[in-house]
Amino acid sequence: MTQSFFRCWQFALAVTVSLAAGQAGMVSAQTVDEGMVSSGAADVDPKDPYEGWNRKVFSFNETIDRWFLKPVAQTYRAITPGFVDRAVTNFFNNLQEVRNFTNSVLQLKGESAVVAAGRFTYNTVFGLGGLIDVATEFDLPERPEDFGQTLGHWGVGSGPYLMMPFLGPATPRYFSGLATDGFVFPSLWDNVDSPENWYARGVQIVDKRADLIPAEGFISGDSYIFVRNAFLQRREFLINDGKVVEDPFASGEDEDLMLEDF
Repeated sequence: MTQSFFRCWQFALAVTVSLAAGQAGMVSAQTVDEGMVSSGAADVDPKDPYEGWNRKVFSFNETIDRWFLKPVAQTYRAITPGFVDRAVTNFFNNLQEVRNFTNSVLQLKGESAVVAAGRFTYNTVFGLGGLIDVATEFDLPERPEDFGQTLGHWGVGSGPYLMMPFLGPATPRYFSGLATDGFVFPSLWDNVDSPENWYARGVQIVDKRADLIPAEGFISGDSYIFVRNAFLQRREFLINDGKVVEDPFASGEDEDLMLEDF
């Protein structure tokens, strides 16, 4: 098969991870005020003009997750020792440092670029190829950067919220960034031949979904609104480099949470 085919296939599997996180509501959340319970707002949200369609797609994606992805992830979680699970997660996270470095440079964030390069070097050399996250112990925590954040940094608007079949929560800016990271920018996945590439991507998806299972208990109220607000708030949080800004996506009646895996 051609190299372009594998690039497309890698991208498809990568965005499937978004489905796993989005549909399960995989959250490391801020505390929710007792009075903030969703009522399933009747008015059209200008940031979610396609809510009717989005809810149908959300239900479709939830069904796929419930009957296929989640059971596989639960089995993986049950039979995999904790230290092995952490090592697998660390390994795949380490591969993302190339993306973090590239987008830090494009955003003219010199310090973040140095951190990404340092993390990849430390974890690869001293962390047994990335299996151990020694960089965090060296006071170099991850600074996630993707091309969606790069577009936001240079003033590109988010666009309306979209729930995409199989791909999960998105916006035009987020999806454009995801496609660019997957198709255009260099990746260590380019050096992996088939069929090993297929096996590794499959493990990555299952590992991601398994790691997010414990956070499902944070879901409350209308799960669609919960996932929508968590996704959008997290994206704005990343684009603003963690600075607290007025959330343009959530109304006073919606859940106010943050989704860390986007």
